[in-house]
Amino acid sequence: MSVTLQALGLDESMADALRSLPDDVVPGRVSRVDKGLATVLTERGPVRATWSGGLLTAVANDPQAGPCTGDWAVLRFWSDDRITLESVLPRRTAIVRAEVGGSSRGQVLAANVDVIAIVVGLVPEPNIVRIERFLALAWESGARPVVVLTKSDLVSDADGLAEDVAMAAPGADVLVCSAQTGDGLEAVRALLDGNATVALLGSSGAGKSSLVNALAGVELLDVQEIREDGKGRHTSVRRELIVLPEGGVVIDTPGLRGIGLQESGEGLAAAFPDVTVLAASCRFKDCGHVTEPGCAVQAALEDGSLPYRRYDSWVKLQREAAYMARRSDARLRSEARKEWARDTKAYRRDFKSRPK
Repeated sequence: MSVTLQALGLDESMADALRSLPDDVVPGRVSRVDKGLATVLTERGPVRATWSGGLLTAVANDPQAGPCTGDWAVLRFWSDDRITLESVLPRRTAIVRAEVGGSSRGQVLAANVDVIAIVVGLVPEPNIVRIERFLALAWESGARPVVVLTKSDLVSDADGLAEDVAMAAPGADVLVCSAQTGDGLEAVRALLDGNATVALLGSSGAGKSSLVNALAGVELLDVQEIREDGKGRHTSVRRELIVLPEGGVVIDTPGLRGIGLQESGEGLAAAFPDVTVLAASCRFKDCGHVTEPGCAVQAALEDGSLPYRRYDSWVKLQREAAYMARRSDARLRSEARKEWARDTKAYRRDFKSRPK
Protein backbone atom coordinates (compact mmCIF):
# COMPACT_ATOMS: atom_id res chain seq x y z
CA MET A 1 0.00 0.00 0.00
CA SER A 2 1.47 3.36 -1.05
CA VAL A 3 0.69 6.68 0.62
CA THR A 4 1.71 10.28 0.12
CA LEU A 5 4.45 11.76 2.25
CA GLN A 6 1.91 14.28 3.57
CA ALA A 7 -0.25 11.41 4.85
CA LEU A 8 2.86 10.12 6.64
CA GLY A 9 3.07 13.37 8.60
CA LEU A 10 5.37 15.44 6.40
CA ASP A 11 5.44 19.06 7.56
CA GLU A 12 6.81 22.11 5.79
CA SER A 13 10.18 22.14 7.57
CA MET A 14 10.87 18.52 6.67
CA ALA A 15 9.56 19.07 3.15
CA ASP A 16 12.21 21.77 2.69
CA ALA A 17 14.89 19.29 3.77
CA LEU A 18 13.63 16.70 1.29
CA ARG A 19 13.74 19.17 -1.62
CA SER A 20 17.51 19.40 -1.27
CA LEU A 21 18.01 15.64 -1.74
CA PRO A 22 19.63 14.37 -4.97
CA ASP A 23 17.40 12.75 -7.58
CA ASP A 24 18.89 9.27 -7.20
CA VAL A 25 17.57 8.70 -3.66
CA VAL A 26 14.08 8.12 -2.29
CA PRO A 27 12.70 9.66 0.91
CA GLY A 28 10.54 7.74 3.35
CA ARG A 29 9.52 7.46 6.97
CA VAL A 30 10.71 4.70 9.27
CA SER A 31 7.81 2.58 10.48
CA ARG A 32 9.70 0.05 12.60
CA VAL A 33 13.26 -1.02 13.28
CA ASP A 34 14.65 -4.52 13.75
CA LYS A 35 18.27 -5.60 14.09
CA GLY A 36 20.04 -4.11 11.09
CA LEU A 37 16.79 -3.68 9.16
CA ALA A 38 14.12 -1.02 8.94
CA THR A 39 10.65 -0.99 7.46
CA VAL A 40 10.31 2.33 5.66
CA LEU A 41 7.08 3.75 4.22
CA THR A 42 7.56 5.50 0.86
CA GLU A 43 5.34 6.73 -1.94
CA ARG A 44 6.33 3.52 -3.74
CA GLY A 45 5.02 1.46 -0.86
CA PRO A 46 6.66 -0.09 2.23
CA VAL A 47 10.19 -1.42 1.80
CA ARG A 48 12.77 -3.21 3.95
CA ALA A 49 16.16 -1.55 4.01
CA THR A 50 19.56 -2.45 5.45
CA TRP A 51 22.07 0.04 6.87
CA SER A 52 24.53 1.66 4.47
CA GLY A 53 28.24 1.70 5.27
CA GLY A 54 28.11 5.39 6.11
CA LEU A 55 25.19 4.88 8.50
CA LEU A 56 26.95 1.98 10.23
CA THR A 57 29.96 4.25 10.82
CA ALA A 58 27.73 7.00 12.20
CA VAL A 59 26.01 4.57 14.57
CA ALA A 60 29.36 3.23 15.78
CA ASN A 61 30.31 6.76 16.84
CA ASP A 62 26.87 7.67 18.22
CA PRO A 63 24.16 5.03 18.83
CA GLN A 64 21.50 7.75 18.71
CA ALA A 65 22.38 8.33 15.05
CA GLY A 66 20.70 5.04 14.17
CA PRO A 67 17.21 5.13 12.66
CA CYS A 68 14.21 4.90 14.95
CA THR A 69 10.46 4.84 14.47
CA GLY A 70 9.27 8.18 13.11
CA ASP A 71 12.55 9.18 11.47
CA TRP A 72 12.58 10.59 7.96
CA ALA A 73 15.15 8.61 6.03
CA VAL A 74 17.02 8.62 2.72
CA LEU A 75 16.94 5.36 0.75
CA ARG A 76 18.98 4.14 -2.20
CA PHE A 77 17.67 1.46 -4.58
CA TRP A 78 20.43 -0.62 -6.18
CA SER A 79 20.43 -2.52 -9.48
CA ASP A 80 20.79 -5.87 -7.66
CA ASP A 81 17.48 -5.21 -5.81
CA ARG A 82 19.19 -4.17 -2.58
CA ILE A 83 17.78 -1.20 -0.70
CA THR A 84 19.97 0.66 1.76
CA LEU A 85 19.07 3.29 4.30
CA GLU A 86 21.72 5.89 3.61
CA SER A 87 21.05 8.47 6.31
CA VAL A 88 18.55 9.89 8.76
CA LEU A 89 17.39 13.49 8.39
CA PRO A 90 17.75 15.82 11.42
CA ARG A 91 15.00 15.20 13.96
CA ARG A 92 12.50 17.93 14.73
CA THR A 93 11.60 16.32 18.06
CA ALA A 94 12.85 13.17 19.80
CA ILE A 95 11.71 11.16 22.80
CA VAL A 96 14.91 10.11 24.57
CA ARG A 97 15.12 8.12 27.78
CA ALA A 98 18.15 6.87 29.65
CA GLU A 99 19.14 3.40 28.49
CA VAL A 100 17.90 0.56 30.66
CA GLY A 101 20.75 -0.89 32.70
CA GLY A 102 22.32 2.31 33.97
CA SER A 103 24.19 3.47 30.87
CA SER A 104 24.74 7.19 30.55
CA ARG A 105 23.70 7.05 26.90
CA GLY A 106 20.19 7.85 25.77
CA GLN A 107 17.79 5.65 23.83
CA VAL A 108 15.63 7.34 21.20
CA LEU A 109 12.11 5.93 21.47
CA ALA A 110 10.49 7.88 18.63
CA ALA A 111 11.24 10.91 16.47
CA ASN A 112 9.44 13.78 14.71
CA VAL A 113 6.43 13.56 17.00
CA ASP A 114 3.90 16.39 17.30
CA VAL A 115 1.99 15.16 20.35
CA ILE A 116 2.97 12.70 23.07
CA ALA A 117 -0.11 11.03 24.51
CA ILE A 118 0.71 9.68 27.96
CA VAL A 119 -1.82 6.86 28.16
CA VAL A 120 -2.91 5.96 31.69
CA GLY A 121 -5.63 3.51 32.63
CA LEU A 122 -8.10 4.58 35.29
CA VAL A 123 -8.01 1.00 36.58
CA PRO A 124 -5.99 0.55 38.73
CA GLU A 125 -5.95 4.13 40.07
CA PRO A 126 -3.42 6.34 38.24
CA ASN A 127 0.06 6.65 39.70
CA ILE A 128 0.56 10.43 39.87
CA VAL A 129 4.31 10.24 40.49
CA ARG A 130 4.76 8.06 37.40
CA ILE A 131 2.69 10.48 35.32
CA GLU A 132 4.95 13.36 36.42
CA ARG A 133 7.98 11.35 35.30
CA PHE A 134 6.38 10.71 31.89
CA LEU A 135 5.58 14.42 31.59
CA ALA A 136 9.19 15.43 32.24
CA LEU A 137 10.30 13.02 29.51
CA ALA A 138 7.62 14.32 27.14
CA TRP A 139 8.32 18.03 27.68
CA GLU A 140 12.03 17.43 27.10
CA SER A 141 11.29 15.94 23.66
CA GLY A 142 10.00 19.17 22.18
CA ALA A 143 6.57 17.68 21.45
CA ARG A 144 3.30 18.67 23.16
CA PRO A 145 2.34 16.36 26.05
CA VAL A 146 -1.26 15.28 26.62
CA VAL A 147 -2.44 12.87 29.32
CA VAL A 148 -5.08 10.44 28.03
CA LEU A 149 -6.97 8.60 30.76
CA THR A 150 -8.51 5.41 29.38
CA LYS A 151 -11.06 2.86 30.64
CA SER A 152 -13.48 5.52 31.89
CA ASP A 153 -16.28 2.96 31.57
CA LEU A 154 -14.78 0.96 34.44
CA VAL A 155 -14.92 3.71 37.10
CA SER A 156 -17.70 5.82 38.56
CA ASP A 157 -15.64 8.98 39.19
CA ALA A 158 -13.59 9.46 36.03
CA ASP A 159 -13.91 13.26 36.11
CA GLY A 160 -12.76 13.44 39.74
CA LEU A 161 -9.70 11.32 38.97
CA ALA A 162 -8.99 13.51 35.95
CA GLU A 163 -8.98 16.59 38.19
CA ASP A 164 -6.40 14.97 40.47
CA VAL A 165 -4.21 14.18 37.45
CA ALA A 166 -4.63 17.70 36.04
CA MET A 167 -3.26 19.20 39.27
CA ALA A 168 -0.03 17.24 38.67
CA ALA A 169 0.08 18.09 34.95
CA PRO A 170 0.09 21.90 34.64
CA GLY A 171 0.27 23.02 31.02
CA ALA A 172 -0.85 19.66 29.63
CA ASP A 173 -4.39 18.78 28.56
CA VAL A 174 -5.99 15.83 30.33
CA LEU A 175 -8.48 13.82 28.26
CA VAL A 176 -10.79 11.06 29.48
CA CYS A 177 -12.01 8.32 27.14
CA SER A 178 -13.15 4.73 26.77
CA ALA A 179 -12.07 2.59 23.83
CA GLN A 180 -14.97 0.25 24.57
CA THR A 181 -17.85 2.75 24.59
CA GLY A 182 -16.30 5.46 22.40
CA ASP A 183 -16.83 8.17 25.02
CA GLY A 184 -14.24 10.93 24.69
CA LEU A 185 -12.61 9.49 21.55
CA GLU A 186 -13.41 12.54 19.42
CA ALA A 187 -11.17 14.70 21.62
CA VAL A 188 -8.37 12.14 21.28
CA ARG A 189 -8.90 11.89 17.52
CA ALA A 190 -8.62 15.68 17.27
CA LEU A 191 -4.95 15.36 18.30
CA LEU A 192 -4.34 13.84 14.85
CA ASP A 193 -5.79 16.77 12.87
CA GLY A 194 -3.62 17.89 9.97
CA ASN A 195 -1.96 14.45 9.68
CA ALA A 196 -0.16 15.05 12.96
CA THR A 197 2.02 12.35 14.51
CA VAL A 198 0.97 11.20 17.98
CA ALA A 199 3.21 8.88 20.02
CA LEU A 200 1.58 6.77 22.71
CA LEU A 201 3.60 6.29 25.89
CA GLY A 202 2.51 4.43 28.98
CA SER A 203 2.82 1.35 31.12
CA SER A 204 1.69 -2.11 30.04
CA GLY A 205 -2.04 -2.56 30.35
CA ALA A 206 -2.82 1.16 30.02
CA GLY A 207 -4.90 0.51 26.91
CA LYS A 208 -2.61 1.87 24.16
CA SER A 209 -3.38 -0.92 21.68
CA SER A 210 -7.12 -0.71 22.36
CA LEU A 211 -6.93 3.03 21.80
CA VAL A 212 -5.19 2.58 18.43
CA ASN A 213 -7.84 0.08 17.36
CA ALA A 214 -10.62 2.45 18.41
CA LEU A 215 -9.08 5.37 16.52
CA ALA A 216 -8.56 3.24 13.41
CA GLY A 217 -12.03 1.70 13.53
CA VAL A 218 -10.53 -1.74 12.85
CA GLU A 219 -8.56 -4.31 14.85
CA LEU A 220 -5.00 -3.40 13.88
CA LEU A 221 -3.29 -4.53 17.09
CA ASP A 222 -3.77 -7.44 19.47
CA VAL A 223 -4.98 -6.67 22.98
CA GLN A 224 -4.74 -8.65 26.22
CA GLU A 225 -6.57 -8.58 29.51
CA ILE A 226 -4.94 -7.10 32.62
CA ARG A 227 -3.56 -9.66 35.06
CA GLU A 228 -5.37 -10.45 38.27
CA ASP A 229 -2.80 -8.44 40.27
CA GLY A 230 -3.72 -5.33 38.29
CA LYS A 231 -0.48 -5.23 36.30
CA GLY A 232 -0.57 -5.05 32.53
CA ARG A 233 0.63 -7.57 30.00
CA HIS A 234 2.93 -6.54 27.16
CA THR A 235 0.90 -6.50 23.93
CA SER A 236 3.07 -4.32 21.69
CA VAL A 237 6.56 -5.77 21.44
CA ARG A 238 8.18 -3.06 19.31
CA ARG A 239 7.69 0.56 18.38
CA GLU A 240 5.65 0.88 15.20
CA LEU A 241 4.32 3.74 13.11
CA ILE A 242 0.72 3.30 11.98
CA VAL A 243 -1.05 5.45 9.37
CA LEU A 244 -4.71 5.75 10.35
CA PRO A 245 -7.45 5.48 7.70
CA GLU A 246 -9.06 8.82 8.62
CA GLY A 247 -5.73 10.69 8.67
CA GLY A 248 -2.93 11.11 11.13
CA VAL A 249 -0.08 8.92 12.27
CA VAL A 250 0.19 7.01 15.55
CA ILE A 251 3.40 5.57 16.98
CA ASP A 252 2.55 2.70 19.30
CA THR A 253 5.20 1.74 21.85
CA PRO A 254 5.61 -1.22 24.20
CA GLY A 255 4.76 -0.62 27.84
CA LEU A 256 7.63 1.12 29.62
CA ARG A 257 8.72 -0.23 33.00
CA GLY A 258 11.71 2.09 33.26
CA ILE A 259 11.43 5.79 32.46
CA GLY A 260 14.92 7.03 33.16
CA LEU A 261 15.52 10.72 32.58
CA GLN A 262 18.63 11.82 30.75
CA GLU A 263 19.86 15.29 31.68
CA SER A 264 16.27 16.54 31.80
CA GLY A 265 16.53 20.30 32.21
CA GLU A 266 13.82 22.10 30.27
CA GLY A 267 11.53 19.09 30.49
CA LEU A 268 11.71 18.93 34.27
CA ALA A 269 11.13 22.67 34.56
CA ALA A 270 8.10 22.42 32.26
CA ALA A 271 6.67 19.46 34.19
CA PHE A 272 7.03 21.33 37.51
CA PRO A 273 6.45 25.01 36.64
CA ASP A 274 4.99 25.71 40.07
CA VAL A 275 8.12 24.49 41.87
CA THR A 276 10.42 26.10 39.28
CA VAL A 277 8.85 29.53 39.88
CA LEU A 278 9.19 29.12 43.63
CA ALA A 279 12.81 28.02 43.36
CA ALA A 280 13.63 31.13 41.32
CA SER A 281 12.26 33.28 44.17
CA CYS A 282 14.59 31.93 46.85
CA ARG A 283 16.95 34.34 48.58
CA PHE A 284 20.05 32.44 47.42
CA LYS A 285 20.62 31.34 43.81
CA ASP A 286 22.26 28.10 44.97
CA CYS A 287 19.49 27.30 47.46
CA GLY A 288 19.17 23.59 48.16
CA HIS A 289 15.50 24.03 49.20
CA VAL A 290 16.01 22.15 52.46
CA THR A 291 17.03 24.35 55.40
CA GLU A 292 18.34 27.56 53.78
CA PRO A 293 16.89 30.86 55.05
CA GLY A 294 14.60 32.66 52.63
CA CYS A 295 13.71 29.49 50.75
CA ALA A 296 10.46 30.09 48.86
CA VAL A 297 9.97 26.35 48.28
CA GLN A 298 10.09 25.55 52.01
CA ALA A 299 7.76 28.48 52.73
CA ALA A 300 5.23 27.08 50.24
CA LEU A 301 5.46 23.67 51.88
CA GLU A 302 4.81 25.20 55.29
CA ASP A 303 1.74 27.18 54.20
CA GLY A 304 0.36 24.23 52.23
CA SER A 305 0.38 25.88 48.78
CA LEU A 306 2.90 23.26 47.59
CA PRO A 307 2.02 19.62 48.40
CA TYR A 308 4.82 17.58 49.98
CA ARG A 309 4.13 14.75 47.54
CA ARG A 310 4.84 16.99 44.56
CA TYR A 311 7.96 18.43 46.21
CA ASP A 312 9.30 14.93 46.90
CA SER A 313 8.68 13.93 43.28
CA TRP A 314 10.49 17.04 42.01
CA VAL A 315 13.48 16.47 44.31
CA LYS A 316 13.83 12.85 43.20
CA LEU A 317 13.73 13.73 39.50
CA GLN A 318 16.14 16.64 40.00
CA ARG A 319 18.67 14.34 41.65
CA GLU A 320 18.27 11.73 38.93
CA ALA A 321 18.74 14.28 36.15
CA ALA A 322 21.82 15.74 37.86
CA TYR A 323 23.31 12.26 38.30
CA MET A 324 22.77 11.43 34.60
CA ALA A 325 24.33 14.75 33.59
CA ARG A 326 27.44 13.93 35.63
CA ARG A 327 27.66 10.46 34.14
CA SER A 328 27.25 11.83 30.63
CA ASP A 329 30.02 14.38 31.19
CA ALA A 330 32.31 11.63 32.46
CA ARG A 331 31.52 9.46 29.43
CA LEU A 332 32.17 12.34 27.01
CA ARG A 333 35.51 13.07 28.69
CA SER A 334 36.44 9.39 28.46
CA GLU A 335 35.51 9.20 24.77
CA ALA A 336 37.49 12.37 24.05
CA ARG A 337 40.58 10.87 25.73
CA LYS A 338 40.20 7.67 23.69
CA GLU A 339 39.84 9.64 20.45
CA TRP A 340 42.92 11.70 21.31
CA ALA A 341 44.88 8.50 22.00
CA ARG A 342 43.78 7.00 18.65
CA ASP A 343 44.73 10.16 16.75
CA THR A 344 48.11 10.34 18.50
CA LYS A 345 48.84 6.68 17.74
CA ALA A 346 47.90 7.16 14.09
CA TYR A 347 50.07 10.27 13.83
CA ARG A 348 53.11 8.47 15.29
CA ARG A 349 52.57 5.54 12.95
CA ASP A 350 52.34 7.79 9.89
CA PHE A 351 55.36 9.83 11.03
CA LYS A 352 57.53 6.70 11.35
CA SER A 353 56.49 5.49 7.91
CA ARG A 354 57.54 8.70 6.14
CA PRO A 355 60.59 8.37 3.86
CA LYS A 356 63.80 9.71 5.41
